[in-house]
Amino acid sequence: MNSGDFQPVSGFDLPRFAGIATFMRLPYVTFEDPRISEVEIGLIGVPWDGGTTNRPGPRHAPRQLRDYSTMIRSRNGVTRSKPFELARCADLGDVGPNPADVQDSMDRITAFYSKVVDAGILPLSAGGDHLCTLPILRALAKDRPLGMVHFDSHTDLFHSYFGGFKYTHGTPFRRAVEEGLLDPKRVCMIGIRGPAYDFEDRDFADAVGIRVIPIEEFHARGVEDVMAEAREIAGSGETYVSYDIDFIDPAFAPGTGTPEIGGPNSFQALEVVRGLKGLNIIGADLVEVSPPFDTSGATAFLGVTIMFELLCVLAECKARKHRA
Repeated sequence: MNSGDFQPVSGFDLPRFAGIATFMRLPYVTFEDPRISEVEIGLIGVPWDGGTTNRPGPRHAPRQLRDYSTMIRSRNGVTRSKPFELARCADLGDVGPNPADVQDSMDRITAFYSKVVDAGILPLSAGGDHLCTLPILRALAKDRPLGMVHFDSHTDLFHSYFGGFKYTHGTPFRRAVEEGLLDPKRVCMIGIRGPAYDFEDRDFADAVGIRVIPIEEFHARGVEDVMAEAREIAGSGETYVSYDIDFIDPAFAPGTGTPEIGGPNSFQALEVVRGLKGLNIIGADLVEVSPPFDTSGATAFLGVTIMFELLCVLAECKARKHRA
């Protein structure tokens, strides 16, 4: 059971509007801190949107997500999970990107997450745009390919943009498959929709065996049935979860760079994460929250609530491994 050193600050002890904001009011632990060897799940900010092709802004998300995460309490009101008792959690701070160089930023992200992996910590990340996931996977999957459950309105499987440029937030999972970081037959993409340039991404998915569940099928089948298939595809092997906030309909999450009409509501956005229970998850991220496009902060609040649901699933996974 988690010791008091890794419990979040209670709103009964310090008002939620007071103190320095860390993810979910957890302790801030750096790699130089002697407590790093005790951390089991690390919450990490990746304030970088160098892969954005249209509306920038996700570089500002980790700061806003930390602020709104002060509203998170210690127990899940639906599943009754107590993640801070199941695992020792800490805020590991932000990766320091290079805003002038895409490749250098990706190298920096991979180097940071390599330290996380070497320390035996499961990462829960807040982007940043979706290109952030590629360098994270380079660290987590350096020894073997992973499965992935991907919530998004876009596949992010395109080959390139703007005359052959291969590194944008529309290409990370094409690169991840090419680099052997993902086992495409253990990848499920849920919620895909919207107008298309072409179907190159879908053709690639079909060719390599990625299961794409478009939004029409999601709505017709419902959360429980779709998530049962996602769990079957991922199987018992190590699995990564990547959650783009634009999976959700922009009526509920307008603060994102590439919104698409017709998505799930905010309740379904939480339900799908609960449907991950039982998977062997070794890391997860929430990406594409863009504060400049939602001055109310509602998108960030929904985003960090999703992060809490992801944390509950990660902590339960960690606890199962301890019991085994």
